[in-house]
Amino acid sequence: MFSIQRANHSQIGALCAIERSAVELFRGHEAWPAYRAIELPPDLLADAMTLGLVWVALSDEGEPVGFICLDAEEGGDSIGIAEIDVLPTWGRRGIGAALLEHACGWAREAGYRSVLLGTLRDVPWNAPFYADHGFMEVDKRAPEFAFALQRDRENGFPDHLRVFMRRELAPLAAGDWTIWPAPAKLNLFLRITGRRDDGYHELQTVFRLLDWGDELRLRQREDGQVLRLHEIDGVPAETDLVVRAARLLQPHARAGAGVDIALEKRVPLGGGLGGGSSDAATMLVALNQLWACGLSVDALVELGLQLGADVPVFVRGRSAWAEGIGEKLRWLKLPQRWYVVVDPHEHVPTGELFQAAELTRNAPRVTISSFTSGETAENAFEPVVRARHPKVDAALNWLGEYGKARLSGSGACVFVETRSRDAAEVIAEACPASFTARVVAGVNVSPLHEALRRHGGRA
Repeated sequence: MFSIQRANHSQIGALCAIERSAVELFRGHEAWPAYRAIELPPDLLADAMTLGLVWVALSDEGEPVGFICLDAEEGGDSIGIAEIDVLPTWGRRGIGAALLEHACGWAREAGYRSVLLGTLRDVPWNAPFYADHGFMEVDKRAPEFAFALQRDRENGFPDHLRVFMRRELAPLAAGDWTIWPAPAKLNLFLRITGRRDDGYHELQTVFRLLDWGDELRLRQREDGQVLRLHEIDGVPAETDLVVRAARLLQPHARAGAGVDIALEKRVPLGGGLGGGSSDAATMLVALNQLWACGLSVDALVELGLQLGADVPVFVRGRSAWAEGIGEKLRWLKLPQRWYVVVDPHEHVPTGELFQAAELTRNAPRVTISSFTSGETAENAFEPVVRARHPKVDAALNWLGEYGKARLSGSGACVFVETRSRDAAEVIAEACPASFTARVVAGVNVSPLHEALRRHGGRA
C-alpha cells in the first residue's frame, strides 16, 4: 500500500503541501492560530534532505503521502524530530507509525541514544500516539529544551499543552547494522610545487571538510568475508577502496572478522570531492572500532596512505592545511561558511590532468597567511580543465557571476563560498537545469568523528 524511501529535492513542494494539509486537522484547536501562521520552510527540508535526514512514504503510484524529517542540529547523543506529517486522506493506515519507526531505526544504527520531540498533550495523534511508540514525557524546563521552548512560546503555541518527549533507543548488538558518514571535502586552493622521484606530485592545499557526503552501513560477520552488497557502475568490488580498506585492516582484527557493506553514494564519482578516499577512511575508522583492532590514528593513516593521498585527512577528521602529497597536515580552524557545490555532469580523468603538458608543476610555495588573507585561492588544474572540459568551463563561468568560482581538486565539481546559508540557497535556486547544485556547510570536525564518539570510540 505504501513504501518508505529517502526523500529527494524534487519532492520538496509535495512535502510542504502535505504539511499544510495536515495542519488543517488543528482547525478549531487552541493551537490553530500558531499552526496556521507558521509554514514548514522549504529550505529547512532541502538542508535536511542534503544530509539524508528526510524519509517519504510513497503510494503504490509513487505519490508522496507522508514524511518525517529529523533534526541533528543540536549534536550530542540525541536527535530530534523536526516534522512528521501524513495526508489526512491517508490517515489510519499505519503510515505515521511506519515513518516514525523507520527514522528511529536509522537513528539507532547511527549511534544515537535517544530521539526527542515537542508535541501537544491533548491531541490523539500527538502525545498519545508517541507514547504508544515508547516516548516518555520529560521536563520541558531542562536546559536542553530551552531554545525549543522559547521558539514555541514566540510562535504562540499554548504553553500548558506543549510537552517534550524522549524515546530511549536500545543499544546495538554485535550483529546489527551500524551507520557511518563519509563526508566530502573541498580544496579551497591547490598548488603543485614539484614532482618527486616516485612520480607523485608535491602540493599545497587546504582541505575543507563538509557536513555532507556518502553513507556507509556496516554489519559485522564472523566468517572473514568482506562483502559489498551494492553495485557501482565501473567500480568492481575487488578494486573498490572500501573493500580494499577492510582487507587492509583484517590482519589487525580477530580471526574471522568480516563485514557486510552497503554504501549509499551521494558524492559524484570523479567530482574532486574526495568521495572514494572518504569512504575508505570511514571503513578504516569504523572497522577499527567495530572489530576492536585498537590501532592508533597514526597507524590508520599509514594504512590509508596505501589507498590514496587524500585518505589521511579524512581519517584524522579535521579541516587542514596540507603539504607533501597531501599527507602532511596542519589543522586549521576555518570560519563558518556555506558553499554552493555544482556538478556539471562531465567526467574529468585525474590521470590525464597530471600528465598534461600545460599543467604548472613548479609553482612557488605559499604560506598559510597568504591563504587566510585571500591572496592564494587558485587551483593549478583549473586552466587545464577549462580548456579540455567545456561543461566544467561553463559551470565555472555561470557560478562566477555570484563570486569567486573555484574547482575542487581535479574536478569536475566547482563551488563558490558564501557567508550565509540564505545567500547560498539563492544561488543554488538559480542553477541551470543542465547542472546540479547543492548547498553544504563547511565543518572543522568531521561528522565521522562525531559518529565514532556516538558509537563509543575515541575521536
